[in-house]
Amino acid sequence: MVEYGCVYISDFFEKKGYSMIDIHCHILPGVDDGAKNLTESLEMARQAINEGIDTIIATPHHQNGKYVNRKVEIINRVQKLNKVINNEGIDLMILPGQENRIFGKILEEYEKGEILTLSGDSTYIFIEFPTRYVPRYAKQLLYDIQLHDLVPIIVHPERNVQLMEHPNQLYEFVKNGAATQITASSLTGHFGKKIKKFTEQLIEANLTHFIASDAHNTTTRAFKMNEALDVLEEKYGIDSIYYFTENAELLVDGSQIIREAPELIKTKKFFGLF
Repeated sequence: MVEYGCVYISDFFEKKGYSMIDIHCHILPGVDDGAKNLTESLEMARQAINEGIDTIIATPHHQNGKYVNRKVEIINRVQKLNKVINNEGIDLMILPGQENRIFGKILEEYEKGEILTLSGDSTYIFIEFPTRYVPRYAKQLLYDIQLHDLVPIIVHPERNVQLMEHPNQLYEFVKNGAATQITASSLTGHFGKKIKKFTEQLIEANLTHFIASDAHNTTTRAFKMNEALDVLEEKYGIDSIYYFTENAELLVDGSQIIREAPELIKTKKFFGLF
């Protein structure tokens, strides 16, 4: 039995009933490539309950070249969705959030009230890199974001081609104060063996702090959180589940998250596994 202060892991999960907070989900209807309509949003809500999730941060894409979802619009849509979910008798709470594609004027938009922190009033903000590369200005921007008393969370770094090829770059980001969030489906292998292996390396090197679904629907991009937790427990023990679930709670509470000292991923070992 693993002990954290006076709290035992087994007691924690017995008390919590395996409930979870999903900090990254595209459940808002008709705003991006997630739920297409209210019917699909409700299907996702019911699937989330079956996964043991009781709270979801809705994180529609923003400024990714296709979708624009500003703070006020997101908050209004979250309020409407919560009313419908409540009327349907689904015991799920939706909180507002935003998945921001990195762009140079993000802090200007933040000052204008167009950028939303996770859960609406925390100091945590999602930052998404393009799939194949990391912009050259990323290091400076992540630093500038922190100067505004915000904590940047790099979403799904395990699926970024440049970071897979140069993992030390992610190490530098984390060492300098950024946090990261891996995707449940990456850990379960639904994105392929290479991404699964890199995800495991990020966990082992203390280069990630959250696990979330990044669910877009109930079929091709479902939650997979239960399956991911099973993988975590089998490979790393129940204390790893505690680490990720506790960090999600701390984020929603606006508290400082748990961090372990980041480590370098050995490049030769990384490439040798492919």
